[in-house]
Amino acid sequence: MLPPKLWIHLAVVACGNRLEETLVMLKSAVLFSHRKMHFHIFTEESLKPEFDKQLQQWPDSYTEKFVHRIYPITFSAGNPQEWRKLFKPCAAQRLFLPVILKDVDSLLYVDTDVLFLRPVDDIWKLLRQFNSTQLAAMAPEHEIPKIGWYSRFAQHPFYGSAGVNSGVMLMNLTRIRSARFKNSMIPTGLAWEDMLYPLYQKYKNAITWGDQDLLNIIFYFNPEHLYVFPCHWNYRPDHCMYGSNCKRAELEGVSVLHGNRGVYHDDKQPTFKALYEAIRDFPFQDNLFQSMYYPLQLKFLETVHTLCGRIPQVFLKQIEKTMKRAYEKHVIMHVGPNQMR
Repeated sequence: MLPPKLWIHLAVVACGNRLEETLVMLKSAVLFSHRKMHFHIFTEESLKPEFDKQLQQWPDSYTEKFVHRIYPITFSAGNPQEWRKLFKPCAAQRLFLPVILKDVDSLLYVDTDVLFLRPVDDIWKLLRQFNSTQLAAMAPEHEIPKIGWYSRFAQHPFYGSAGVNSGVMLMNLTRIRSARFKNSMIPTGLAWEDMLYPLYQKYKNAITWGDQDLLNIIFYFNPEHLYVFPCHWNYRPDHCMYGSNCKRAELEGVSVLHGNRGVYHDDKQPTFKALYEAIRDFPFQDNLFQSMYYPLQLKFLETVHTLCGRIPQVFLKQIEKTMKRAYEKHVIMHVGPNQMR
């Protein structure tokens, strides 16, 4: 039993039709993780009762692995209606997490269309790798800058040579709250909350991807504050749909799957859809290998007509490793370590 100060804090923002996606993401987190988690769910008032109802229906063996709190959508700076309409409904809420979660030291934010294929504990450990100036971590938007979106089309500053993708983002909120950020508006640094609305006002006609673009602008001016983690922690269709280009995923397997472009809900990338449906439909108390891993292998055979489907080992490597660890832990707990010899 860990004290609350050692729990993992996981935040998500869910509006509109994102209820199911969010629940599947949270399910993937509890299926594979070890340390207790605190879920911070930001959502519309209409979705709150359903989140509470669904999470309370999960088996005790899983609900004891987390606590959850549901928050309303609020924007503390500028025009709330402008923020609400930025890119996708409510997506800009993520920018205000350091202000709202004043008692939280560190946080993992993920989009609703993310799936964990290994324990959340593992990405949480990356916080320890931050140097003294780093206060957030994201993966590159593209592995090949010359064909990336930012390097070809962006009308605003962006981080590095290819920009960063904000769908999976680690944050040291304590450091963010205390930092002063360089910017293009005034010669002195600004606090995080004071910077957000003026930054949006300056660049609102140049940005395409909403809050992600604003984060790219912030870290363009403050690169020393960003830790960049490899692509297998935020693996998207772009990493395989034109040919495999995430080398770390080829070596270690996908750790965190990010099904952007709506790929869980159409047939354009059946490999991503198969993983989503496997986790969504998995009965909590069943055997992971029998009810998820083996059916998933068979399902992947139907996806070999796509470039992503031709590299099934990239998608299955981490999930197999994670399931083996979970099975061995289960056996040790119920049989005893001495009888394992």
